[in-house]
Amino acid sequence: MGDAITRVNVRRPERALSARFVETVTKPGKYFDGQGLFLRVAKNGSKQWVQRITIRGKRCELGLGSPPAVPLADARKLALENRGKAMIGGDPLAERRAMKKRPLTFAECVAAYAKAKLIEFRSEKHRRQWLSSLERLALPVLGNKLVQDISTQDVLWMLEPHWRERTATAKKLRGQVEAVLTWATVSGHRKGDNPAAWRGNLKELLPSPGSITKVQHHPSLALGDVVGWWSALALRDGTAARALQFLALTATRSGEVRGMTWDELDLENGLWTIPATRMKNGREHRVPLTLEALAILEDLPRMKGRPYVFFASRGGMLSDMSISAVMRRMQDAEVMEGRPGYLDPRIKRPAVPHGLRSTFRQWTAERGYPHDMAEIALAHWQGSEVERAYQRSDMLDRRREMMAAWATFLHGKASSVENVVSFGVSY
Repeated sequence: MGDAITRVNVRRPERALSARFVETVTKPGKYFDGQGLFLRVAKNGSKQWVQRITIRGKRCELGLGSPPAVPLADARKLALENRGKAMIGGDPLAERRAMKKRPLTFAECVAAYAKAKLIEFRSEKHRRQWLSSLERLALPVLGNKLVQDISTQDVLWMLEPHWRERTATAKKLRGQVEAVLTWATVSGHRKGDNPAAWRGNLKELLPSPGSITKVQHHPSLALGDVVGWWSALALRDGTAARALQFLALTATRSGEVRGMTWDELDLENGLWTIPATRMKNGREHRVPLTLEALAILEDLPRMKGRPYVFFASRGGMLSDMSISAVMRRMQDAEVMEGRPGYLDPRIKRPAVPHGLRSTFRQWTAERGYPHDMAEIALAHWQGSEVERAYQRSDMLDRRREMMAAWATFLHGKASSVENVVSFGVSY
């Protein structure tokens, strides 16, 4: 009947733990999992992973950290690795002692800190974001230095190139470096004051962030490049490209477009009402939809049971990078053809989706549209609380005309009142 099938029975621990149990157990005691691994719960409620193991003929116990910093899956992996080392004559206990005695570099401490602490972040995205600035800005300067040798001057050298031009990023970076060095001190890898501390230290050497913070302008599209950019965008396929077109036509934010649902739309009256819960300023915002914007919506497919207008492949919201990626690919295509691409005319950096709002704002100023009407279109708060209370109208009909003219400009055509359709929504 063919080759016999050999079945291997893998012995499973009789009292294997679950992640839920590890999270909720409070009764003091020892709770065994397998591979010599058990969870020790103290009377004060603290928890620690411990592994009983025989190393070179001698039974001993190894501490493997504590949940939730070290979850059950990681503890099992460590226990298995230790068991494997011991079986081939290694000594994981001696390795750990040597590691504690050996001076660590800043890069090694960043890795150890991330392993111990970043489990506290709610998503992998937030963990990557936290590490990004350290990897780009701190590691090239401090990475190979032993943490015990890092001085205030070293941290200052790392921060100064970014402190005035990228103040918010540099301020966050300083806090991250301080946290890593605090961990290194508590873990016994360095002694003395923290060289990244602000009070009584860097505060005396660097200007206050509040005194130098500038508004960070997103690179915008030059008015002279608008028509060519729009034509190139129209040739691109995909949901993200259509979302970028819709964003440009409405002068809205990426998150507002990506989170848009069909129940926010009144296609018959050409109106998109963004609820206050999705607005940056916490106020409901009405957006008049031009014929071009409505045409995009009418051509979009719908996924049953999914609310989003511009949805990702599985029906969820588009990621925050999806629309940006379209503009980045458009820029790359221009550069490959030997052209400079779509650069901000002032700072000479490639335009980004949020910068299209600045492009729109510049266009309204040059065309002589009222300042307050343009600001309302961008959902910017106007005037004092009293002035806003009296300013009941959001100028919807007048803004509809303005947005129609903006759509005409994007297409490279002469403006005409014939392109404005009255929907009769003026309440």
